[in-house]
Amino acid sequence: MTLTKRRHPHSRFQWRWVVFLSLLLAPLAYASGGSGKIAIGFLWIAVLLLLAKASSLIERWGQPAVLGELVMGVILGNLVLVGIGVFESVKHDKVIEFLAELGVVILLFQIGLESKIDEMRKVGWRAFWVAVIGVIAPFVLGTYVVGPWLMPGLSSNAYLFLGATLTATSVGITGRVFRDLGKLQTREAQIVLGAAVIDDVMGLIILAVVSAIVTTGAVSLGSIGLITLKALLFLVGAIFLGRWLAPWIGKGFSRIHAGTGMMFTIAISFCLIFAYLAYLAGLAPIVGAFAAGLMLEHVYFEDFEKPTINKEIEEAVKNADNETQQNVKSVLSHNTAHHLDELVAPLGHFLVPLFFIFVGMQVDLETLFDPTVLGIALAITVVAFIGKLVAGVVAGPVNKYIVGWGMAPRGEVGLIFAMIGKQLGVVTEEMFSVIIIMVILTTLLTPPILNYLLRKQPA
Repeated sequence: MTLTKRRHPHSRFQWRWVVFLSLLLAPLAYASGGSGKIAIGFLWIAVLLLLAKASSLIERWGQPAVLGELVMGVILGNLVLVGIGVFESVKHDKVIEFLAELGVVILLFQIGLESKIDEMRKVGWRAFWVAVIGVIAPFVLGTYVVGPWLMPGLSSNAYLFLGATLTATSVGITGRVFRDLGKLQTREAQIVLGAAVIDDVMGLIILAVVSAIVTTGAVSLGSIGLITLKALLFLVGAIFLGRWLAPWIGKGFSRIHAGTGMMFTIAISFCLIFAYLAYLAGLAPIVGAFAAGLMLEHVYFEDFEKPTINKEIEEAVKNADNETQQNVKSVLSHNTAHHLDELVAPLGHFLVPLFFIFVGMQVDLETLFDPTVLGIALAITVVAFIGKLVAGVVAGPVNKYIVGWGMAPRGEVGLIFAMIGKQLGVVTEEMFSVIIIMVILTTLLTPPILNYLLRKQPA
């Protein structure tokens, strides 16, 4: 018997991908501005989407797709270190940056749609205490312990900004992992989501206070109270007022056109309007998008696309017993009442991967080349993880590790905090590099760890 070596079933597929992407990237290497700039932008979006989906190969090793997208972004953003600069223009492309920001807004809207207010209400106090501990612990550790110890000689304002940066939580990354694994309805996920919203409000207050101390040298209790009041009024008002308005608005627009397109338009409009209102309230737009999703939770817009059935069937149903009539109505309602998250899903497939691959591209691996900076950054990263893991202790009778790790990634939120500190002139280049490395590690390490804990958890 002659044994022949079997070719791996995916080897030919992988080589075809390499050839295809090489041909696709060839014109981009020689692209210039002018009249073809918009068309080149279309090609760039296509390339990034294809690369984001190619990175989903990581799922074969049991890892979430978001990790592959982040790693792919890191690779693309740092190819210049090996002499390949074709992706450098994308890192600063305003159109792709806008689409990426829209992607994270849509993601938080989807997470809000799939979350249940009743379930979040059940874990409300636990989420509150998780957020409180998850903000206080890293802030104190960063400002008064590891900051002065590892980076002596800096101003007290610099340590304040380091502590403020450690308080951040990137709910987009954690929410994506929970969503990919179908775990959004678990108690742990609801605690993390609720705590992340509270965390954002508290982080906003801390950032405002620290910025005021840097710029004016003092801050009043009145300004802190005003920021807190605006945040709370927005969140409570958005959910309760919105849930009252949504069905009423749905009925009004259904009289204009009772189609799926109108339903989709109303849902996305609510998402974007509330993202803007959150910005006006001084909150991150993603908080408004999440609130809009909670507000429209289980709103089916029943006036849209009323079912039509054959007259003979209608007569037969009328003459049937009550149980049969209820069954028929249930089936018709299920088939025709499009749930909003199903309508929004295709838009999410387009925009959300762009966000994660774009975030990855902003990571500068050159910061890893300085051994001193890298050593300090690793120590700060350990403190960053500890500060959030401690918060899981007060999560109640749930898997505390899942809650703690769910609060761990800093992502784009930590970068925003660090950038503001740098603009104010209190965050030095060394500290900025340390923060960048901490953000990289908490962003890249959390998804696989959280993925392992969630898969290990009994169904």
